Amino acid sequence: MPVESVFPALEPLLAQVSKPIQYVGGELNSTVKDWDAVAVRWALMYPDAYEVGVPNQGTMILYEVINERDDALAERTYSVWPDLEALMRTHGVPQFTVDAHRPVAAFDVLGVSFSTELGYTNLLTALDLAGVPLHAAERTDEHPIVLAGGHAAFNPEPISMFIDAAVIGDGEEAVLAITDVIRDFKAEGSPGGREELLLRLARSGGVYVPAFYDVDYLPDGRIKRVAPNRPGVPWRVSKHTVMDLDQWPYPKQPLVPLAESVHERMSVEIFRGCTRGCRFCQAGMITRPVRERSIQGIGQMVEKGLAATGFEEVGLLSLSSADHSEIADVTKQLADRYEGTNTGLSLPSTRVDAFNIDLANELSRGGRRSGLTFAPEGGSARLRRVINKMVSEDDLIRTVAAAYANGWRQVKLYFMCGLPTETDDDVLQIADMAANVIKAGREASGQRDIRCTVSIGGFVPKPHTPFQWAAQLDAETTDSRLAKLRDAVRANKQYGRSIGFRYHDGKPGIVEGLLSRGDRRVGRVIEAVWRDGGRFDGWSEHFSYDRWMASAEAALADEPVDVAWYTTREREFSEVLPWDHLDSGLDKDWLWEDWQDALSEVEVDDCRWTPCFDCGVCPQLGTEIQIGPTGKTMLPLTVAGR
Repeated sequence: MPVESVFPALEPLLAQVSKPIQYVGGELNSTVKDWDAVAVRWALMYPDAYEVGVPNQGTMILYEVINERDDALAERTYSVWPDLEALMRTHGVPQFTVDAHRPVAAFDVLGVSFSTELGYTNLLTALDLAGVPLHAAERTDEHPIVLAGGHAAFNPEPISMFIDAAVIGDGEEAVLAITDVIRDFKAEGSPGGREELLLRLARSGGVYVPAFYDVDYLPDGRIKRVAPNRPGVPWRVSKHTVMDLDQWPYPKQPLVPLAESVHERMSVEIFRGCTRGCRFCQAGMITRPVRERSIQGIGQMVEKGLAATGFEEVGLLSLSSADHSEIADVTKQLADRYEGTNTGLSLPSTRVDAFNIDLANELSRGGRRSGLTFAPEGGSARLRRVINKMVSEDDLIRTVAAAYANGWRQVKLYFMCGLPTETDDDVLQIADMAANVIKAGREASGQRDIRCTVSIGGFVPKPHTPFQWAAQLDAETTDSRLAKLRDAVRANKQYGRSIGFRYHDGKPGIVEGLLSRGDRRVGRVIEAVWRDGGRFDGWSEHFSYDRWMASAEAALADEPVDVAWYTTREREFSEVLPWDHLDSGLDKDWLWEDWQDALSEVEVDDCRWTPCFDCGVCPQLGTEIQIGPTGKTMLPLTVAGR
């Protein structure tokens, strides 16, 4: 039976809300397929506003991968702003997809991609608007399977009561395998209902179903053990890793948003993974090993993507794009090909020690010279040894001086506050570094109109990193430390006026810390916050620290744990961590040894260029590092537009 569009009921409401175009759909390269012509139907959600969610690469890739199949379809849904949420409740309009405005509850799977934990309350809003019970245990055969993915899904325990399943790691092959299981299950007449389908997914070894695992606790609140409660369900669920990125050249037809979005560009992921070994960086740890896309593969994706979208900027994406073994050739040949076409290139993430002016000049050859952003992360050399960010202040000064001498006027430096072993002095050295940057820039350029912006985020310990055992700095100390730094910057009469200073207070980081290292008991806190009106917690104007703390106090009142227990407490090696049964490939002993190396201020090299450090990923997951150089060129080298 065809599923009716809810647009006739939605359309009259749109005149009453802000940015109504975000709910209309019909973007260039979007796909609407015949509902009855397919066996499996996915609703893919990025749990944030349209403007943030629509350019998300992960969701866009899965949308295309699924829609290429003849037996499946995928549509997209995003979080609706509170103004539309209120009207939808009043007029009985359910959570809908933007592609065909079909009700989310009609789909087989609601796949939710969490880049950050602060999107959890938005999931509950979507479920409630869809008419899907919040608690997985209350769902019937009529409801979609709620499936979590994305980086935050590497510890899905805080949302385990709201999701049916989670997938960790790369999604391309995983969604195809899940589609096969659901298709076969439905073709057999859905024997055994929802429970049997979830069992089949769990027994495949690549899908985590929280309901099939029991968690026992010790009297002091720590976890005693996590064990399967069904036969055939694995003790540990492993992450998915896609090898040979050239075989997965997605997105081939990137979406072009109708409304303004946070990234107005066509993006190509030039490699996946990172082995720099920055100890704070969850993304680098959980995406190992490094897998480079070939220079020819990159060229083909850029060519097809620009033709399909009309964008005038190409973002070369990865965790540290300048680390691609052929980045100089990639940028030069792309700049050659698109010279005179008003096509700009950008590297959203660049390490100080991987950057050079030749590279920067190629990127700006299209006539666009934006500011440069570097991330020393730690203010002192000592602290950079702790976090394994092997960048010296001399390296930074040389790099930015060369940039200023070559015409750049704006540099942004990103740091973190609250890193393990950090002191006030470590943070105050950020002011000295920024002043030295301005001094070197004035000398190199002979100009005084240069700027350096210091941007500081709070450090949050993350699962599957060497810092997963670390104590998080409390909000009060974070705010005090940043206030001292702000005063130090302003007190510099010679350079202070040229230094911009941006920072977030410590409170959102504590909530993020609660959610990132929480266990199943934290689900009660999330639900209490949501019921009290919590929405869009990643947006400062909607975030309420007091709401989170009050909800946590009430929800955890009968437990031997509280917010501080989850955040500012250091863990011991013997403690069972909530995510230990989810295998990122990283050996727990290796992570602990790296944590001890951090405390001893011992640096570790990048294993791309050195012997293996036995982190465990390659042998445990049957993967390998895939890097160039290939020595090939981006053929054909015809110049576009000529």
